[in-house]
Amino acid sequence: MIRSTKPKNARSKRALENREGKLVENVKTALFIPTHTSNQALHDITVDLSNMKKPFMKKFTKKNQNKDLLPFDKADHTNLEFFSDKNDASIIILSSNNKKRPNNLTFVRFFEYKVYDIIELQVVKNFKLMQDFKKLTYNVGLKPMFSIQGDIFNTHPTYKHIKSLFMDLYRGDSSSQVQDAKALQYVISLSVDGEYDETVSNKLPNVLFRVYKIKSYKSNNNSVVNSNTGKLLPRIELEEMGPRLDFKVGREQLPSADMEKEAMRKPKQAYGANNANNFKMDKNIEMDVMGDKLGRIHMGKQDLGGLQTRKMKGLKPRYDQVDYEAMEDDYLNNEEEDLGSDEEPYTLEQEQEILEEPSRKKAKK
Repeated sequence: MIRSTKPKNARSKRALENREGKLVENVKTALFIPTHTSNQALHDITVDLSNMKKPFMKKFTKKNQNKDLLPFDKADHTNLEFFSDKNDASIIILSSNNKKRPNNLTFVRFFEYKVYDIIELQVVKNFKLMQDFKKLTYNVGLKPMFSIQGDIFNTHPTYKHIKSLFMDLYRGDSSSQVQDAKALQYVISLSVDGEYDETVSNKLPNVLFRVYKIKSYKSNNNSVVNSNTGKLLPRIELEEMGPRLDFKVGREQLPSADMEKEAMRKPKQAYGANNANNFKMDKNIEMDVMGDKLGRIHMGKQDLGGLQTRKMKGLKPRYDQVDYEAMEDDYLNNEEEDLGSDEEPYTLEQEQEILEEPSRKKAKK
């Protein structure tokens, strides 16, 4: 590994400071390395993929003869970590070809110059390059738009990995500056070939990688009207510009739980706290890969008795209905108990006197 030494001049000091962690990280650099088994088809494919990544990319022109470079063949990742550290690359794309895995691209992501995760994507033969389409160009260094089609990219862990990989590779500058509409020139589309049903088959469908050029035309009568300004919006059409790649999902290696937690951790200042000492993280709030804020709300049991409602006169307690049947049953039960007791019953004359006794009331003043 490269030894960390004290900078000798201002230039080397600035270079080391540029590698340090920042609140808003630099655009991730991708390194394309052809292995000793790479072929001409993989060379042409990596040329198109690297052109979409310019200027934040580096590409080795000669084949690397080191057979220990492939991560799934060797448990030691020292060589890959060396290239990542020396070239300050967060993503390395290795191209290899053999009988068992033809036209294979291995995507390796790094965190702190250590291997984070790995996935293999094999290019199916029916691919097309940019040169096979009508010559369409776009400016270098622009951020693309993404079109992720299918719920499988949000549910299946392997396809969530692929979605995160390509968005990490081509997301560009992650600053909060709003991009001009003229800079939106092309779209990267990810979809799957057919529908995936885990109960029917365990075979994963292919990933369809497409790139489209955005073309704007003069608005017509069928154009959409802007609700704010009342003006007609320009008519937008998409034209495929390449490359057109179908990926077959291969082997995969996910990061450990500790490394994933450390990589996803955000500094206090990233949450907009004015003072780090008074910082308090909001619980149950997270951000998805598209930058949308998601929150979870826990609702407690509501006490409906304390609600202030409009009360009717008939709902007062004194107007409660009396259950006369229950009162009659209680009276009969009490009468049976009195008949079964040892006390002497009233005579007919005593009962007559009780019934005829007038009620005592207080005289009104």
